[in-house]
Amino acid sequence: MPVSAATTTKLREAMQRLLTGEPFLTDGALTKENLAREAGVSHATVHRANNILAEWDAKVPRQVLRTPGEVRRDENIDDLRKQLREAKRQITELNGKLDALATVAANLYQENQTLRRKQGQRQRLATLPNPD
Repeated sequence: MPVSAATTTKLREAMQRLLTGEPFLTDGALTKENLAREAGVSHATVHRANNILAEWDAKVPRQVLRTPGEVRRDENIDDLRKQLREAKRQITELNGKLDALATVAANLYQENQTLRRKQGQRQRLATLPNPD
């Protein structure tokens, strides 16, 4: 069932607004769903308007799924994910070094305790006589 002349006019005006980057009701992405929203008609109505769909496909041969703002956002997210991966790598490396240093410190503490015990035993065994 074809669409009315009024609906065709709405769809053409909506298509023009989307193609010029001046949408009223949508985010501006060049999708058929946005075409329907921008025209104020249902998605099914858009698919019944075969002549409008043919014009749309001719003007938008490859659908752009993301707006420039979405592209920038996604690039920022990618950059932040790279930074996060690098930070996690550094944290893992530093945690390994921290564990190694904690082990060294524990060993030095034990050695220190052993040496103190030995030193204390020597002092008790080898006291010098009083020259009185």
